[in-house]
Amino acid sequence: MVTDQQVRRLFKLVQTEKNFGMAAIKAGMDEKTARKYRRLGKLPSELETAHTWRTRKDPFEDVWHEIKSMLEINAGLEAKTIFAELQRRNPGQFADGQLRTLQRRIKVWRASEGPAKEVFFTQLHHPGELSQSDFTHMNKLGITIGGRPFDHLIYHFVLTYSNWETGSICYSESFESLSAGVQTALWELGGVPQKHRTDCLTTAVQKTSHPEQFTRRYQDLLDHYGLKGCKTNPDSPHENGDVEQRHYRFKQAVDQALMLRNSRDFAGRSEYEQFVGTLFRQLNAGRTKRFLEEQAVLRRLPKHRIEACKKSTTRVGPSSTIRVNHNVYSVDSRLIGERIGVYLFMEHLEIWYGQKKIDTLPRLRGESKHRINYRHIIDSLVRKPGAFENYRYREDLFPTSRFRIAYDNLKHRHSRSIAAKQYLNILHLAARQSETAVDDVLRMMIDKNMSICDEQVEALVRCSQPVADATRVRIPSVDLTCYDRLLEEVTS
Repeated sequence: MVTDQQVRRLFKLVQTEKNFGMAAIKAGMDEKTARKYRRLGKLPSELETAHTWRTRKDPFEDVWHEIKSMLEINAGLEAKTIFAELQRRNPGQFADGQLRTLQRRIKVWRASEGPAKEVFFTQLHHPGELSQSDFTHMNKLGITIGGRPFDHLIYHFVLTYSNWETGSICYSESFESLSAGVQTALWELGGVPQKHRTDCLTTAVQKTSHPEQFTRRYQDLLDHYGLKGCKTNPDSPHENGDVEQRHYRFKQAVDQALMLRNSRDFAGRSEYEQFVGTLFRQLNAGRTKRFLEEQAVLRRLPKHRIEACKKSTTRVGPSSTIRVNHNVYSVDSRLIGERIGVYLFMEHLEIWYGQKKIDTLPRLRGESKHRINYRHIIDSLVRKPGAFENYRYREDLFPTSRFRIAYDNLKHRHSRSIAAKQYLNILHLAARQSETAVDDVLRMMIDKNMSICDEQVEALVRCSQPVADATRVRIPSVDLTCYDRLLEEVTS
């Protein structure tokens, strides 16, 4: 097939070559073909005619009015759905192979007669003007810590002009996570942009029926740093497009870095945090020039950060528990009936009484959960052992699996009342002495099939003899060469 380039070369050679046949050969075409193009004086592309006729009858011509009415009522209908409906209405008329024909015709209809599509308008970004942030789930990357799945999110912060980004690990889209993430990002950035945009986070944005745009706590955070808050419209993630795109790129970079690392397991959270921080620094390394432009116009940080926590007061109930964010926590029984202060941080709670911090509790994730510390209530349980059997949070009173085995052992050999009393004495011993020491003694007694009783456990805990270490199970490596020998015997 002759190309435009060959014909252009022919036209030039005709002016310099004395022999027309030689010009045709140098242009890479037959002399007869060359004479045709010289006579016409046009390129091959200029001689092509548009293919405007059909090579076969349109199989959907008779039902197109039905198809068109369906599309006009609901333009979102897919061709596959319409095709299945046509096959149902007209059995045997349409073969499966004709689906592609319908798809092409509907595509033409959408482009020529269908509803107008949404237009995305490219925006100009200015240095230091806008930052965006959002939470992104990391669970699909299969990250583990100490061999256990590490379910978490990354609070992701991006400057829209330079695409400088940073992030922090969190466990929920709570206000505490948002506040800690924003402040950590700003202090790492070393300055404050003019605006900050999020999507419609319930922890930051009020419901549409509320006259104020943002929640009081989030507005206080913005005011402290002099930020102007912005939000996207509902169901419009493209309005936060920079951070949404960085979500995808960042998780892709994490996945690749984990492949190079040859392991998705980390020894501890600090090691994983270091890994994430290093990755952010690598991603930002190529954005130095535009980032310096942003830094030059950022406003100063305030003198100090504000506490990323929710403060509240509550009264300790008769069961020595408090309810915080729809979860139940136990506190020291001495506080029953007293009003205490609760500071709810991203990962822990602080209990305050009499202007002093008296306890720190790990924060529960989610709702309708409970965390009962047996040390808070064991004194009352020892005096009321009958309450143990049907205690609502009884499962929290087994610190390790060996404590549970010990209770089942006692229940097997004694009545429920005696078993509960003896187990509570063992638990009381763990609270007064050492949970680890009691656990080691129970492990030794279980391994030796000894009968467990509270007095013997206490005697072994108080004696000075060390308890033997836990048995280490060693599995020898499998020698696969034996299979090769079997194959050699078969072939010989």
